Amino acid sequence: MVSPLDHKLLRDLWRMKGQAMAIGMVIAVGVGMLVMMTGLVTSLNETRAAYYERYRLADVFAPVTRAPDRLAGRLAAIDGVRSVEARVIGGALIDLDGIDLPVQAQAVSLPDLRNPRLNGVFLTDGRMIDRDRTDEILLLQSFAMAHGLRPGDRIQATMNGARRGFRIVGLAQSPEFLYTTAPGELIPDDARFGVIWMSRSALAAAYDMEGAFNEALLSLTRGANPAAVQEAVDRILIPYGGTGAYPLADQTSNRFVSEEISGLEAAAAGVPPVFLAVAAFLLYIVINRMVQSEREEIGLMKAFGYTNTEVGGHYFKLVMAIAIGGALAGCLMGIAGGRALIHIYIAYFKFPFLVFQLDPASFVTGVSVSILSASVGGMLVLRSVFALTPATAMRAPAPADYSRTGKMGRALNVWLDQPSRMVVRRITRQPGRMAGAMIGIACGMALCVSMITIYAGFDRTIDLTFNVIDRSDVMVSFNQDVSETAIFNLRRMEGVTLVEPVRHVPAILRNGRNSHRGVVTGLAPDARLNRALDNDLAEIPLQKTGIALSTALADILKIRPGDMLTVDVRTGRQPVLQIPVTAVAQSLLGAPAYMDLAALNRVLREPNRVSGAYLSIDQVHASAIYTKLQDMPTVAGVGLKSQAEVAFQTLMNTGAGAIRYVMGAIAFVITFGIVYNAARIAYAERSRDLASLRVIGFTRAETAFVLLGELAIVTLVALPLGGVLGYYLSFSIAAGFSSELYQIPAIFDPASYGFAAMVVIGAAVGSGWLVKRDIDRAELVSALKTRE
Repeated sequence: MVSPLDHKLLRDLWRMKGQAMAIGMVIAVGVGMLVMMTGLVTSLNETRAAYYERYRLADVFAPVTRAPDRLAGRLAAIDGVRSVEARVIGGALIDLDGIDLPVQAQAVSLPDLRNPRLNGVFLTDGRMIDRDRTDEILLLQSFAMAHGLRPGDRIQATMNGARRGFRIVGLAQSPEFLYTTAPGELIPDDARFGVIWMSRSALAAAYDMEGAFNEALLSLTRGANPAAVQEAVDRILIPYGGTGAYPLADQTSNRFVSEEISGLEAAAAGVPPVFLAVAAFLLYIVINRMVQSEREEIGLMKAFGYTNTEVGGHYFKLVMAIAIGGALAGCLMGIAGGRALIHIYIAYFKFPFLVFQLDPASFVTGVSVSILSASVGGMLVLRSVFALTPATAMRAPAPADYSRTGKMGRALNVWLDQPSRMVVRRITRQPGRMAGAMIGIACGMALCVSMITIYAGFDRTIDLTFNVIDRSDVMVSFNQDVSETAIFNLRRMEGVTLVEPVRHVPAILRNGRNSHRGVVTGLAPDARLNRALDNDLAEIPLQKTGIALSTALADILKIRPGDMLTVDVRTGRQPVLQIPVTAVAQSLLGAPAYMDLAALNRVLREPNRVSGAYLSIDQVHASAIYTKLQDMPTVAGVGLKSQAEVAFQTLMNTGAGAIRYVMGAIAFVITFGIVYNAARIAYAERSRDLASLRVIGFTRAETAFVLLGELAIVTLVALPLGGVLGYYLSFSIAAGFSSELYQIPAIFDPASYGFAAMVVIGAAVGSGWLVKRDIDRAELVSALKTRE
């Protein structure tokens, strides 16, 4: 049998269904985002782990210049090594019809008589290669799809300076190439970098590697010490040109996939609590005002013998009904959203199969946190319920004191009409309630500001990277470090207006226990095409005896200007250098380190060496320049900045970056819910007063103005406060989106604040229209009756 209090609970829920649904939606959004994003992270991690295990991705990679095959046995004998795969790899240039620029590729060998022990391939179309046919290859599926290539097609590729013809017999994927970038580049582009798999014997012949290998792959036993294994591998391979073994964590594809998933994890941990906190605040306001408006009903219930616990439990049930309903709806929204988005992420990460798995802990966490946050707000309100005695509660509240308006109020009365004076009196009579509504709307404004600022931050990253820092047209990379004679050859080309040499030196950068595997970039003095800039976008003069680190790299290494940096060079003689940090540079793409080119060559004892060049060209001669570059035997690859910019834009609009659009849409929905709740709460409190105004002769427009004028003033006052809150909130959200691949700045963009203000004002106008409609439809007799 349903008790009278439960009957009242159902009637209260029905009467405030609009507010309850709006608050429940705020809770649902927070829980839904938590469930969705946690499910995405769990699914991606499980799929990645299953993919790596099924196709035996190596635990350690050991590049070497040239090592005899017999060393594979010595590597396999190292304590902690489970299996070893010695292979041949090399750079290639693919010539495609209709494309002026040669496309860079990596050629990878497959064993002749068996499947590879490590780094297997997943055949998506066609068949495997025949070892007796040296012209047969497998091609990376994403690259083939970007260029419309199928099994049976033929392509031309330049390998080790010789042009060869190949027939595609199959398309493949590999866990080693989830994230594919050309050497020296950071931005993935399926159309600009491919992978070719060939038989070991054919590829060894092409690169003069018969009886030798230039990369060893190792898998480790459970409990093995990776650092000890890498040291042992280095001792064996360094005499043969080993450049240092590195773990799977530092493998390019895995590192950036991990960064993208970590970005999702950060967003999953930081964003939903913001929405749940807003929901708890709204519940507190709603229930607090409801208790104040039902003083007489509370007193009557206590007079009839209901205890404080029973009365408090009634209002606590109301809070729990909204919170639990919103949490359950959020769980369903999270499941639906996760299932809708997981296929996008699977395609983005190039996984060949899907292991979709929701994290049960996210459901428990989402429901528990929503109930806990609602309970905290509810308990604060219930204190006032317990404090009310029947005699106090059933007594009418003290009349409003308007004397606090003082001389200002009397001065305003001269200029304001009666409805306007009512609005001013309401605000000055109950400043606490007005402050609560203002803070709620300011929270909505802050959410909008932070998300729109993030949109501007993404645009800022692209603009700074490709229009301010990098002002070149073409990036040329060489097969190996060459003399500066190659730069003079580039300058003599017709149509080349400016050439700047550059050298990329692989190294491990260390500061105490903090380390980073990256490259040191040597720039020409007074560089104009690719520059190191400070936070004010002023050029940083590179010192002859120092190194400048990007902001991201300085944060990774926890280092400041003036500190000494250990640079463990992984090429040539492989010296270990101690170089002072002289500056921190603004860089939003990657984590570069800059040195003066001459100074870098000097400390390496390799004068006049370069590994690439930045070019500014006359577009009229572009096609002829590309043809000449393609014919130069020292050129390993040519990249266009315009193509890189398009690829980077695509990268940031997919994967973890795409979630910003979902969060932005949710922020706008939440903002409307907050403003609508403020309007509905005010209307619920003053419905009898508004009905009384209609009875004594106020028009519908004048009656609505009394209520909506209050909402307008509160909204306008909340805008600057929300702007300040949004400014600081944007820093935490920007940090969640930033990764080692790219950094998103939190910037002050007046247009973002203006647009966010328009969103809040629009929400206020829409909410006001909905509330005015209810005011116009109100039945005066029913509104004037005492409830319950």
